[in-house]
Amino acid sequence: MKKFIAPALVAAGAASLAACSPAAQNETAQAADTVSADANATFGEAINDTDAAADRAFGSAEATMDNSAAAIGNAADDAADTTGAALKDAGNAIKN
Repeated sequence: MKKFIAPALVAAGAASLAACSPAAQNETAQAADTVSADANATFGEAINDTDAAADRAFGSAEATMDNSAAAIGNAADDAADTTGAALKDAGNAIKN
C-alpha cells in the first residue's frame, strides 16, 4: 500500500512544483493579460456603441423638435394671415 501512496505523493508534489515554475507563472500572467485586454476591448466597443446610439437618439429628437417648431410657426403665420384678412373684410363691410 505504501508503495502506491508514495509515488502518488511524489507525482502530486512534482505537479504542484511544475505549476509554480517561472514558465508556468509567465504563461498564467500572459493569459491574464490577454483576458484583461479582451475585456477592455469589449468594454470599449460597448461604450462606443452606447455613445453612437445616444447620438442617434438625440439627433432624432432634435430633428423632431425642429420640425414641430417649424409647423407651429407656419400655423401661427397662417392664423395671422387669416385673421388679418377677416379684419380687412370686416373693415370694408363697415365702410360700405
